[in-house]
Amino acid sequence: MTVLITGATGLIGQEIVKKCHTEGINVHYLTTSKSKLSTDTNYKGFYWNPNKRQIDHKCFEGVTAIINMVGASISKRWTDSYKKEILDSRTKTAQLLQDTIKTHNYKIDHVVSASAIGIYPTSLVNYYEETNTEISDSFLGKVVHQWEAAVDGFKDLGCKVAKIRIGLVLAKDGGALPEIVKPIKFGAGAAFGSGKQWQSWIHVKDLAALFVYAVQHRLEGIYNGVAPNAVSNKELTKAAAKVLRRPLLLPNIPKFAMKLVLGEMHILLFESQRVCSKKVESEGFDFKYVNLKPALEDLLG
Repeated sequence: MTVLITGATGLIGQEIVKKCHTEGINVHYLTTSKSKLSTDTNYKGFYWNPNKRQIDHKCFEGVTAIINMVGASISKRWTDSYKKEILDSRTKTAQLLQDTIKTHNYKIDHVVSASAIGIYPTSLVNYYEETNTEISDSFLGKVVHQWEAAVDGFKDLGCKVAKIRIGLVLAKDGGALPEIVKPIKFGAGAAFGSGKQWQSWIHVKDLAALFVYAVQHRLEGIYNGVAPNAVSNKELTKAAAKVLRRPLLLPNIPKFAMKLVLGEMHILLFESQRVCSKKVESEGFDFKYVNLKPALEDLLG
């Protein structure tokens, strides 16, 4: 089996590639960097430049499924121009893939695409399942709504489509975790705001396994990509401090302070989404990291 992965060189993409190879799945991947093109039999790179609508259509040869991970990082300051990049890097890339498949008449059976739990409105009391139809009126809510609509375009080409709404990804060398633990290591760790906001997290290895499982079992529809046990921001901060054996001495960091530092992006720290993982578990997927402490011990220990 051969899958095409967009965003294969990113934090989650690299883990998905490893998992594919463990499962004997060949990988084609798209990259905007010609220096990252590889020609191994099980790992073959193809160039694209979505801004110029350029793509090497041979990336689709022999491919039956696409794992779509492409998208500009949301962890950079949200200027107006960067907001546009966040949206375009998710919607226009989907359109380019669909147009290329159509033009060259490739037959792709299945698309598994990243999405995000940012589509759910912030709430301290709701427990969000995939059937929820409310959409957050935040910038992220609007992005995810348009992103999912763009991905649904693959259905018009006869593809089955699965969308994985990803929560807070915990990884050793990238994403949010190194930023969360940095102040804790220096004895300056603290929860944000009330600390009560829910953080629906997932270990990067479980997330990679989930994407590959979705391809292998031809899952269709929306799935939450979060571990079964969400925690509050305060619990996450305390657990990280405990694993690192560091004290938490400071009071919680107020919202206005982070707004001054980060601008509109500060909502990433204060939004609260408690999200349910039961649907994907009912499909037979088993999480290796069900609880936060073992996940942190694996990544920080």
